[in-house]
Amino acid sequence: MDRITVREDAVIGRAGARDLAGNLFIPPMATVPRPAMVIVHGGGWARGSPRGVRGFGEHLSRLGFVCLCPSYRLSGEAHWPAQIEDVKCAIRYLKANCDALGVDPARVGVTGDSAGGHLALMAAATSDFEGAGGHARCSSEVKAVGSMYGPTRARRNNASGKPIGLLHREAGDRDHDRASPICHDLADFPPCLLIHGAEDPAVPLADTVDLYSKLYGLGRAVELHVFAGQGHAFDRRSATQEGMVDVADPSSVYGQTVLRLIEHFFSKYL
Repeated sequence: MDRITVREDAVIGRAGARDLAGNLFIPPMATVPRPAMVIVHGGGWARGSPRGVRGFGEHLSRLGFVCLCPSYRLSGEAHWPAQIEDVKCAIRYLKANCDALGVDPARVGVTGDSAGGHLALMAAATSDFEGAGGHARCSSEVKAVGSMYGPTRARRNNASGKPIGLLHREAGDRDHDRASPICHDLADFPPCLLIHGAEDPAVPLADTVDLYSKLYGLGRAVELHVFAGQGHAFDRRSATQEGMVDVADPSSVYGQTVLRLIEHFFSKYL
């Protein structure tokens, strides 16, 4: 089997005063142009890196998707909306470089886990928050979107009552609504995949169910997969190791199942 090509720390735009980097996973040469995906890491908007979603990029690129796992400014560096601006810049990068990467610019999707799922949903839900990261001649519109246990509402505090810190302390209700995918006009929302653990203590399942219900009521294409008895980041839970593992790690209890769901969904809609 031919190997994928990995380009680590590729400069994909600007993040404020510095370069915005990302990891590219390019399939073996085959039929072009190909579909592409931006895969956004989680970490509560305050931590994490593209390494956290490497397994997604490697798996999906072997199936023919050009994958970009971008970095983005974390909340300790810049408050909202810097995070979504950087994700949208990553989407535009793929389209701006479609010829060099063999990408069909009309077949670009976005997905992410946890905070990355929130950012993926926001990228699909909004036409603003574009920022000044580059590639302004290209649209950040996506053809399909996926979220794994991503927040659908921007809240001031998490389930344990601790401040989340995504928005400024002075941010009002309207600011939080604008940062909440479910609060936007979703009449033209692209096909959407939602994956969640039923016992998630960090991101309420009810919020994801509410988004599913809203999209379904609007006649949008939407799938919801709920894993009974599972908590947050359940696809990283290992059968043999302590702590989290990469989703593609053979010891991950649900990793392969989640990867197959993503594979089937984006193969259908991109």
